[in-house]
Amino acid sequence: MVQFVPLADINLDTVLASVRAEQAVTVDAWLRDEPGSWGTLAGQAVLAARRALGRRLTEPERRIVWQALWDRLCERRAAGDE
Repeated sequence: MVQFVPLADINLDTVLASVRAEQAVTVDAWLRDEPGSWGTLAGQAVLAARRALGRRLTEPERRIVWQALWDRLCERRAAGDE
Protein backbone atom coordinates (compact mmCIF):
# COMPACT_ATOMS: atom_id res chain seq x y z
CA MET A 1 0.00 0.00 0.00
CA VAL A 2 1.28 3.47 -0.93
CA GLN A 3 1.60 5.82 2.01
CA PHE A 4 -0.16 9.18 1.68
CA VAL A 5 2.34 12.00 2.08
CA PRO A 6 0.70 15.30 3.10
CA LEU A 7 1.64 18.45 1.24
CA ALA A 8 2.80 19.93 4.55
CA ASP A 9 5.51 17.24 4.71
CA ILE A 10 7.47 18.66 1.79
CA ASN A 11 9.39 21.92 1.73
CA LEU A 12 7.22 23.79 -0.73
CA ASP A 13 9.55 26.81 -0.74
CA THR A 14 12.39 24.59 -1.95
CA VAL A 15 10.20 22.97 -4.60
CA LEU A 16 9.04 26.36 -5.89
CA ALA A 17 12.55 27.83 -5.81
CA SER A 18 13.64 24.95 -8.00
CA VAL A 19 10.82 25.60 -10.45
CA ARG A 20 11.67 29.30 -10.60
CA ALA A 21 15.34 28.51 -11.24
CA GLU A 22 14.61 25.88 -13.90
CA GLN A 23 12.01 28.10 -15.58
CA ALA A 24 13.95 31.38 -15.40
CA VAL A 25 13.05 32.32 -18.98
CA THR A 26 9.37 31.78 -18.26
CA VAL A 27 9.63 33.74 -15.01
CA ASP A 28 11.08 36.62 -16.99
CA ALA A 29 8.19 36.28 -19.45
CA TRP A 30 5.73 36.39 -16.52
CA LEU A 31 7.41 39.55 -15.24
CA ARG A 32 6.75 41.05 -18.70
CA ASP A 33 3.10 39.87 -18.53
CA GLU A 34 3.52 37.61 -21.55
CA PRO A 35 0.50 35.42 -22.31
CA GLY A 36 0.86 31.77 -21.32
CA SER A 37 3.70 32.32 -18.90
CA TRP A 38 1.59 31.92 -15.76
CA GLY A 39 0.00 28.69 -16.99
CA THR A 40 3.40 27.22 -17.78
CA LEU A 41 4.79 28.13 -14.37
CA ALA A 42 1.70 26.91 -12.53
CA GLY A 43 1.82 23.60 -14.37
CA GLN A 44 5.50 23.10 -13.69
CA ALA A 45 4.96 23.88 -9.99
CA VAL A 46 2.22 21.26 -9.74
CA LEU A 47 4.40 18.70 -11.52
CA ALA A 48 7.33 19.45 -9.19
CA ALA A 49 5.13 19.13 -6.10
CA ARG A 50 3.73 15.89 -7.49
CA ARG A 51 7.24 14.48 -7.91
CA ALA A 52 8.17 15.55 -4.38
CA LEU A 53 5.06 13.90 -2.93
CA GLY A 54 5.14 10.83 -5.15
CA ARG A 55 1.44 11.20 -5.92
CA ARG A 56 -1.11 13.42 -7.63
CA LEU A 57 -2.22 16.57 -5.86
CA THR A 58 -5.77 17.11 -4.72
CA GLU A 59 -7.61 20.18 -6.04
CA PRO A 60 -7.11 22.09 -2.75
CA GLU A 61 -3.39 21.20 -2.81
CA ARG A 62 -3.05 22.48 -6.38
CA ARG A 63 -4.60 25.75 -5.28
CA ILE A 64 -2.13 25.98 -2.38
CA VAL A 65 0.80 25.38 -4.75
CA TRP A 66 -0.50 27.94 -7.25
CA GLN A 67 -1.03 30.56 -4.55
CA ALA A 68 2.40 29.98 -3.04
CA LEU A 69 4.04 30.33 -6.46
CA TRP A 70 2.01 33.45 -7.24
CA ASP A 71 3.05 34.99 -3.92
CA ARG A 72 6.75 34.27 -4.57
CA LEU A 73 6.55 35.72 -8.08
CA CYS A 74 4.77 38.86 -6.83
CA GLU A 75 7.46 39.27 -4.15
CA ARG A 76 10.09 39.17 -6.87
CA ARG A 77 8.17 41.68 -8.96
CA ALA A 78 7.76 44.01 -5.96
CA ALA A 79 11.47 43.76 -5.21
CA GLY A 80 12.18 45.03 -8.71
CA ASP A 81 14.09 41.92 -9.80
CA GLU A 82 12.89 42.26 -13.35
